[in-house]
Amino acid sequence: MTQHLTFLSRITTAGAVIELTGELDHHTAPEVRAALPGLGLRAGQQLTLDLGGLTFCDSTGITVLIAARNHALAANSTIALAAVPERVGRIFRIVGLEHTFPTHPTTQAAEDAWRSAPDPRW
Repeated sequence: MTQHLTFLSRITTAGAVIELTGELDHHTAPEVRAALPGLGLRAGQQLTLDLGGLTFCDSTGITVLIAARNHALAANSTIALAAVPERVGRIFRIVGLEHTFPTHPTTQAAEDAWRSAPDPRW
């Protein structure tokens, strides 16, 4: 049985943050994917996905994370993952995605890294 997924979104100076809690699977991934266009990312911002509350992530969940990355890149933004549970990080390593997503221990650490990144305009 699928556990309900909740996601909260907020805007920081770095950009949008989405906190996911529950199971990200074929039942719940469509609602996350549907929320992506409404984030209003601007060039130079960062989309941060806080995965600390995930209890499960299947291949459909990974696909929606890749879709989020593609959405951010299309907006000339970056993406970062925060608080990635070990079980999800293990899946990323198994399928070779560990270098696709910058990861940070917290959303604050992701925002701090974004702030300290060199401005690509220079």
